[in-house]
Amino acid sequence: MRIAIYGRNFNPEYFPSMQLIVDVLEDAGCSLQVFQNLHQYIHDKVVFRSEVSSFSGQDDLRRDTSLLLSVGGDGTLLDTITLVRDSGIHIAGINLGRLGFLSSTSRHEITQAVGELLAGRYALDPRSLIRLESRAGLFGPLNFALNEASLYKAVPNTMISIQAWVDGMFLNSYWADGLIIATPTGSTAYSLSCGGPIIAPSCSNFIITPIASHNLTVRPIVIPDSSEVRIRVDSGGNEYNVSLDSRLEVLQAESEMVFRKAGFVVNLVRLNNQNFYRTIRDKLNWGMDARN
Repeated sequence: MRIAIYGRNFNPEYFPSMQLIVDVLEDAGCSLQVFQNLHQYIHDKVVFRSEVSSFSGQDDLRRDTSLLLSVGGDGTLLDTITLVRDSGIHIAGINLGRLGFLSSTSRHEITQAVGELLAGRYALDPRSLIRLESRAGLFGPLNFALNEASLYKAVPNTMISIQAWVDGMFLNSYWADGLIIATPTGSTAYSLSCGGPIIAPSCSNFIITPIASHNLTVRPIVIPDSSEVRIRVDSGGNEYNVSLDSRLEVLQAESEMVFRKAGFVVNLVRLNNQNFYRTIRDKLNWGMDARN
């Protein structure tokens, strides 16, 4: 079995966790392919007993890869979306970060979790993405996001004006710090911190959530993900930011963008002892009350 490993530079205290991952995979006879920057970071700290190949992007990530392990936090896992794209390669996250909604397997469960993965004892959660279309060709071929698309001000003490249409019908003019268009996966991310609802990953929806709206009666709205959302931004001549997950473009001129559901899904791995409701209950400390 060929396994790819992706990660960013992490706290040195987690080198033993990375060594354990490598040991378990090599003991199982897996062929390993490690992200080039990660390989350089760990090469003198983690011992590989067999030959390891590396990859730096989608073009050299082998198509016979059975599974990609994302080692880090949710931001690290979001990076893997640009590597896997529409290849169908399964993605499993091992959490070295803090909260870990997407990378929900902790470093204390590595041996058991990797064993379950190699035995095929897991389910797949197909996750929908959002795609950005613009005349300027923003983000090039990486014009999609798993969590959310965000438009927000770049200049302090200002607001931007954002007009939004849904399927050609005018929705609202937002005077705010910005606007988020989130997928169900992203409902527990930036949108949630701005007062948006939590939506189960299997739902077919988008959430449009204002960021610090000047009008307090403007609230998040849930729409079908079959909808086309057209956005026009007026920043008053100031710069503003457009982001897809953690990727950022800075714009200045008034511009128009269209958001639709992407034409592919990514397959996140869910171990048999995990489910969405348990994750939000554990991560958000629901029920953590002395009376319970």
